[in-house]
Amino acid sequence: MPVNLTSNGIPAIIAGDMNSKPLLQILDIKLMVSAQERYRLLLSDSVTSQQAMLATQLNDRVKTGAVRKGSVVQLIEYICSNIQSRQIIVVLNMETIIPECEVIGNPKNVESDTMARIPVSNGISQHPTKPSTNRSIPTILSNNTQNFHPTVQRAYQPPPPVYKTHGSIMKNEAPARIIPIAALNPYQGRWAIKARVTAKGDLRRYNNAKGDGKVFSFDLLDLDKGEIRVTCFNTVVDRFYDTIEVGKVYIISKGSLKPAKKNFNHLNNEWEIFLESSSTVDLCPDEDSSIPQQQFSFKPIIEIETTENNSIIDVIGVVTSVKPCVPVQRKNGLETQKRDLNLKDQSGRSVELTLWGEFCNREGQKLQELVNCGFSPVLAVKAGKVNDFSGKSIGTISSSQLFIDPDSPEASNLRAWFDRGGKNLDSQSISRDLQGGLRPDTRKTVSQIKDEGLGRSDKPDWVTVKATISFIKTDTFCYTACPLTYGDKQCTKKVTKSGNAKWQCDRCNQEFEECDYRYLLQCQIQDHTGLTWVTAFQEVGEEILGCSAKELYMMKSEGEGNDDRFGNAIKSRLFAEVIMKLKIKEETYGDEQRVKSTVVKLDKVNYSSHTKFLLDLIPSRNK
Repeated sequence: MPVNLTSNGIPAIIAGDMNSKPLLQILDIKLMVSAQERYRLLLSDSVTSQQAMLATQLNDRVKTGAVRKGSVVQLIEYICSNIQSRQIIVVLNMETIIPECEVIGNPKNVESDTMARIPVSNGISQHPTKPSTNRSIPTILSNNTQNFHPTVQRAYQPPPPVYKTHGSIMKNEAPARIIPIAALNPYQGRWAIKARVTAKGDLRRYNNAKGDGKVFSFDLLDLDKGEIRVTCFNTVVDRFYDTIEVGKVYIISKGSLKPAKKNFNHLNNEWEIFLESSSTVDLCPDEDSSIPQQQFSFKPIIEIETTENNSIIDVIGVVTSVKPCVPVQRKNGLETQKRDLNLKDQSGRSVELTLWGEFCNREGQKLQELVNCGFSPVLAVKAGKVNDFSGKSIGTISSSQLFIDPDSPEASNLRAWFDRGGKNLDSQSISRDLQGGLRPDTRKTVSQIKDEGLGRSDKPDWVTVKATISFIKTDTFCYTACPLTYGDKQCTKKVTKSGNAKWQCDRCNQEFEECDYRYLLQCQIQDHTGLTWVTAFQEVGEEILGCSAKELYMMKSEGEGNDDRFGNAIKSRLFAEVIMKLKIKEETYGDEQRVKSTVVKLDKVNYSSHTKFLLDLIPSRNK
């Protein structure tokens, strides 16, 4: 079937026409190697071919075969970016017209500067800076020469840019076109986004090799439900920290895009915006009610039980109990507040939620008052952190948000279920016993760990053993770690010395004069049944050795040739009886599967309770 592609369709795009919907053919598709799957296309209008990139939200089109080599497609939404003096088309939306056909015409790859000089037909303006608003309608000719006009969805029409008057506009100073957040990529020259602020982080101060600094971040959500985080440093903080308000809508432009650090950024976007001195942030006075106030991706409580530790999730449930606020001392010696409450949902499970810091006094106090009055409010948690110590629980972090009785379909359904009888249904807790103690200990001997094949199932096994530490490896008892802190979490990635004798972190891409030292202890433990190896990290390592990893490292490095102080520190911690809580899980090392036992908690032996435990193991004569 003869097919007519849009004549001069590619030169028109290069010349600046973003309003037409050209009919083009895909000559080639390649998967690019990057932080996220991305496909590169070679597009043709039968005369000219041009490199293009497929937006990540369209990856499924390639994976399902809806788009492949030879496909004839109609571009619905697209932009053109200049990369190293070459023009690249970024396809944001398209329709497949013919799944596959032979190569049409004899397309040649023409450089962008040559293409800009090619005359443009089909009603498209030939002036590169004034694209015509007329749209060419591509046509497919069948054997009987009847015309066919493909039906396409309505293209995304961005609102007109909003900008202040700054006098005459010089070359390249015209306002950037507003595009969806999902279309942002580092290959664009000029862009603008219109979005609502859904969260704003606290102003944090830091110190590194470059000196003192300050930083804050905020999250954005646009009309197409695209999300992205924006970060500001130092003088840029002074410009925008007081300007940004949660719930307000802004037009933001002239920032740089960098890969998002997924350890600290939970949003579904591979990029993060960094504002600079030339960046602009303009408040939209009309608020634009079409942009959602917030976006959730709720996970049922029953699914949290199999969720990986440290995952950031959204959860919603009915608050059935709230504990009083209690003071807790952090590892850095500062005191904070902690408050525990219980959530349940229709999945038949309940989970413990721990509020930290100001959450205890703001939302926490209101929740306690409601529960004390006999009312069980619905609570939505945005960006809670999963913890898997002794069951699964959720905790707030600096970027968390709490919404009491939110106006959402999920909250309405949950309230209706609870009032119809859900409040009278028992729920199985996936967390610690809220009455104060942990679940009953699963006591094991050292030999039972191997004999019973613990740790070889999909989930880790949690057991408690009474043992003595008989040996500690001293050659690699700690490692050099990144000292930088993001919010309430330290980077802790291993660092190495660079050519200028400074410590360098590949994750943070920064250098500093001093590093941190963190425990990575390999210990041999034994009881009356045998011995095994266990691993202890930072906090447990400090409990085992009674000092920080840095202090012990200094003992060793300063005592070269005279190891009495270091050796005595190690020997003094051996052969004391302890109660260890172990997390046992099979892990892969190269091509080998090994069972790893990690010490998650260490206690001295309470001989009174231990004796009672042993007595309970003795069968009663009456049985």
